[in-house]
Amino acid sequence: MAALLTSLVALAVIGGLLALRHPALAHPTSQTGPVPKRQEATPLRPRSRVSVLVLNGNGMSGVAGTTATRLLGRGYHSATATNAAVDSYATSLVLYRPGWEREAQRLARDANIRVVAALDGRLPAGSGRDQLVVIIGAN
Repeated sequence: MAALLTSLVALAVIGGLLALRHPALAHPTSQTGPVPKRQEATPLRPRSRVSVLVLNGNGMSGVAGTTATRLLGRGYHSATATNAAVDSYATSLVLYRPGWEREAQRLARDANIRVVAALDGRLPAGSGRDQLVVIIGAN
């Protein structure tokens, strides 16, 4: 029993010494040193600086044009409507070029679209200036 008590006292002393050498160990919630600066996110680009390509991916006539007109009314710089290479998309989605994810999230809210993903495929000729792509699916 005496050996156990001696071991516990030794562990308590070692723990106390460690706490003296590293104050953060004594109070894990306390901070030592200056608080690191929070890196500021780049500001969200205004809609007036965002170009959108709207693709009809469901085969229903006029849906891309209607969506493009609505986006222009929301203040987007340009919204060009055309047909997607495939007209069997089950759901609508917003795709974005690298560095444009936050604007894509806002566009998805504006267009009431739930799916947002990075752009990884080919686009129609002449769409190089568009940062975001909307594909209108069946729902």
